[in-house]
Amino acid sequence: MPHPDAGSEANAEASLDERITGALVGAAVGDALGGPVEGYTPEQILERHGGRVHGIVGPWNGDDWRTARPIAPYHKGDGHVTDDTLMTHALVRVYDRVRDHLDAYAIAEHLVPDMMTTPRWIPELEAEALPLQRVFLAEKWLVARIHYGHIDPREAGTGNIVNCGAAMYMAPVGLVNAADPGGAYTEALDIAGAHQSSYGREAAGVFAAGVAAACTPGATAESVIGTCLAVAKDGTRAAIEAVCEVARRHTDFESALRPLREAVTPFDTVGPDYRAPSLGARRPSRLHAIEELPIALGMLLVARGDYRHAVLGSVNYGRDCDSIATMSGALAGALGSEIPSDWAKTVAEASRLDLHAPARTLTEVTLQIHAQDVRRRRAHESAFTTLARLR
Repeated sequence: MPHPDAGSEANAEASLDERITGALVGAAVGDALGGPVEGYTPEQILERHGGRVHGIVGPWNGDDWRTARPIAPYHKGDGHVTDDTLMTHALVRVYDRVRDHLDAYAIAEHLVPDMMTTPRWIPELEAEALPLQRVFLAEKWLVARIHYGHIDPREAGTGNIVNCGAAMYMAPVGLVNAADPGGAYTEALDIAGAHQSSYGREAAGVFAAGVAAACTPGATAESVIGTCLAVAKDGTRAAIEAVCEVARRHTDFESALRPLREAVTPFDTVGPDYRAPSLGARRPSRLHAIEELPIALGMLLVARGDYRHAVLGSVNYGRDCDSIATMSGALAGALGSEIPSDWAKTVAEASRLDLHAPARTLTEVTLQIHAQDVRRRRAHESAFTTLARLR
C-alpha cells in the first residue's frame, strides 16, 4: 500500500479543534476496526478474511459472537467500538466536570463513579449497561481498589496486571496539553497511577506526550517519535527505539508486520500466544514494555503519518490490535491526517455514538484550561520577578 512521502499526509495548518476531533474520532474508528480481529495473528487474519482487512468487518465467529467465547460475549465488529473508546469518552467527561488539569484523585472522585453508577449504551453488549460491566478486569481494578478498597488513588494501580489499560484512554490528556508534551507526560503519569504501575503507567505518559507532540504545528511522524523517545524511560524507551528503527526501513505495512513483531518481542512479556500469556506476563519490570504503544508508533512511522495506512497496519498486526489502532489512530488524527468519512459514519451509526460531541466538549475545556494556565503562569512570573528583585 504505497503512500506519499513523509509528512505529506499530516495537515500542518490543522487547528486545535480539528486536531482534537481528528484524535478522538480517529481513536474510536481505529478501535472499531481492530475489535473483530483482536487476539489473532496476521496469518490467522489473512486466512479468516481471505486477505487483509481493509475496512469494517463482522465478528470473527459470525452470528455465534455471543457464545463462541463465553469469557468475552461481545459483539466485536460491524463498527462497534470497544472499552478503549468507552474509557476515552469517560475521561473526556471527567475533564468536562473538573474543567482543569486532572490527577489521580480526579479519577477516584469522577471516573470511578462514572463507571459504576451511570448506564450507557454499550455497543458490544447491544444494551444499556454500566461501563463497569463491559470493561476488562484490569479496568475493573479501578473500582475494586478505589471504591471498595479505599486505596490512596495515587497508589491504587500497584498490583494490577501491567498492560495497556491506562494508556489506551490517555489521548484526552495529550489533547488538553496540546503542544506541551512534558505537561502531558506528567499529568498522564499522575492519572495513570490510579490504574497502572511500572511500564503500563509509563506507556500512558509516553502516549499522552506523543499526542501532545502530534498537535504541534508542523509535527510529523518522526517528530512525534522523537518526543516519545525524549520522555520515555527504561524498557519503554528501548522498545520504541527498537521498533521504530525497524519501521523506518518499511513503507508498506504488509512487509512490516513480522519485522515489527520481532523487534518488540524482547520487551513483550505476554509471549507468542496472545491468548495464553507466559508465566512472566504483565508483571512490573524496568526492562519490559507493553507491546501496543511501540507498535502503534512503528505503524505511524511506516505510514509516514497517514491515518488509513497506520490504522490498517495496526489492525492487521493482530494481537491487541484494537488498542494499537486506537493509539495509532489518535496520533495520526492529531497530526491532521484525514479519517475516511465512510468509516467514521459507519462506526458512529453502529455504535450509536456522536463521535464529534466529545471532541467539541474537550476543545472547549482545553481552551478554558489553557487560559487558566496562562493566568497561573503570569502570576508566578510576577511573583518570582518580585522575589528576584529583593536580592
